[in-house]
Amino acid sequence: MVSIADVAEVPRVSNVTGTLRVPGDKSVSHRYAMLASVAIGTTRLQGYLPGADCLATLDCLEALGVSVIRIPGVHGLTLEIEGRGPRGLRTPGRPLDAANSGTSMRLLAGLVAGHPFITTLTGDESLSRRPMRRIIEPLTTMGASVDSDGGRPPLTIAGGDLHAIAHTPPVPSAQVKSAVLLAGLHAAGVTSVHERVPTRDKKKID
Repeated sequence: MVSIADVAEVPRVSNVTGTLRVPGDKSVSHRYAMLASVAIGTTRLQGYLPGADCLATLDCLEALGVSVIRIPGVHGLTLEIEGRGPRGLRTPGRPLDAANSGTSMRLLAGLVAGHPFITTLTGDESLSRRPMRRIIEPLTTMGASVDSDGGRPPLTIAGGDLHAIAHTPPVPSAQVKSAVLLAGLHAAGVTSVHERVPTRDKKKID
């Protein structure tokens, strides 16, 4: 039964004016932070989504030696990320904890695969049950060594000199595509990903 308290009457209006600012996009936030980490110089990002998954990415990047300054704001975080340049990430002194973020784990796997050190990527109990073979296989083909628990986290990646591949994911996935392209930033040759079905609107940033 609907009570009067559940009903709101809105008078008809001819037009609405104002300014609306939506929260930062989670997918874009992850990717911008990772690209900034291997850029040369300082990148300033505004509107970074302060959700748990995106914060897990920042924590992992800091463990890789990236300086991240967080400036809280009403429209999300403003970040100042001091990039370490291509192949400039530092050997982490601990496992990288992606918490519950599958995007963090899959994309970071591609990012660290081209660096000449060993990285362990882990997460919470839920993430540890998620399949990772779709990124393990192309990264291994590119020249990285990836150990896993039967295709699931934790992932231990021995990175190094990678070579480019032309990859066609059997199942369309923006995360797999991004992981391969991030690895391709540090690979010899031109890396490409061919999609049978687009995983993002082409007008949007993947």
